[in-house]
Amino acid sequence: MPSPTPLEELLAVATSARSLSIGLPASESAAERRFALTPEAAGSLVARGFRVRMQAGAALCIHYADPAYASQGVEIVERREAMACDIVVHLPALTAADARMLRRGAMVLTLFHPAQQDERAVRILLERHVIALALDLVADGNGHRPFADILHEIDGRAAIAMASSLLADAVHGKGILLGGIAGVVPCEVTVIGSDLAARAAARSAMGLGAMVRMFDDDVYSLRSAMQELGPGVVASALHPRVLSGALRAADIVVVASTKRPVVLGADAVEEMKRGVVCFDISRSERPAFPSLPQVDLAMASPSDTDPDNPLRLCYINAGNAVARTAAMALSNTLLTMLADIVTCDGASNALKLKPGLRVAAYTFLGKPVNERIARLVGMRAADINIFLQFS
Repeated sequence: MPSPTPLEELLAVATSARSLSIGLPASESAAERRFALTPEAAGSLVARGFRVRMQAGAALCIHYADPAYASQGVEIVERREAMACDIVVHLPALTAADARMLRRGAMVLTLFHPAQQDERAVRILLERHVIALALDLVADGNGHRPFADILHEIDGRAAIAMASSLLADAVHGKGILLGGIAGVVPCEVTVIGSDLAARAAARSAMGLGAMVRMFDDDVYSLRSAMQELGPGVVASALHPRVLSGALRAADIVVVASTKRPVVLGADAVEEMKRGVVCFDISRSERPAFPSLPQVDLAMASPSDTDPDNPLRLCYINAGNAVARTAAMALSNTLLTMLADIVTCDGASNALKLKPGLRVAAYTFLGKPVNERIARLVGMRAADINIFLQFS
């Protein structure tokens, strides 16, 4: 018999994933009440070898108490400890105080919030060589932006859900349903824009029986929306007379993003019904209804409308009203993204190997790599590709 051949013994090798810590601080911003991870998602990260640290009470905004996370292996800590992790997930724009808590060379995952960026905070990120990524700028291999797209879709659906509730309230609203009742004329919904958020709003309104009109000057996007939504939506270019007639008849007006931002001034608003419910779910920094009082949808209630004096109001930040749904959606995408970072053996390598992450960076190795952020701090934007080539 031939003698046995010695073979190498395979031993388990620890990976860098086990040394990485993920911090989940609470949102202290009035403009951002969403949270990034559900308990199940956080537990999945713990099972993959991450050390997850969450600030006490951080998930109360999505109606999860600390024990729900602790049971999944998450450490409940003070804010400073959560901010001192290797990777920090903090959806609002950072304040200077929070930026000082970040450790040197850490990675912070946030939403871009360009109008809310703090110059002092950005300068501290640069001083500490923090790698800052805007989740809503992350792209996949097909050029889609998964985080931004899911949040926009939630905005569209949340806007119609809130509108239905506000209109149906018998005391402070009109006490009406959007439609679907035999013999009763349905409500009319005017949607300006045909992007993902606009389509989500239109689909939800149609599902509730409303008559939907959609406007956009991007004919190709409008055609795609028509094919997706079917014959139930009436689509038109932004012809002034046609749009004016739709606004006068509308019970709900939703303004989403268009190539050239649409602004409905005081004259257009004056033609609309008393008690019409208006939503601005566009990504434009300029208000879609500059003459109307704005109400954050996270705090909206039917009592905002007086039945004896029905005001026209503009509701914003639709996704904040359904923060738990947003957390579930964000969790799915974040798990994949964090797995990619670990697979690439670190943040710098992940940016080098994943172009979709690279385009989302706005500070890297002490330099601003985003034009908007560079202008904020009075510096010239550096080309991140050059840094990655020699790093």
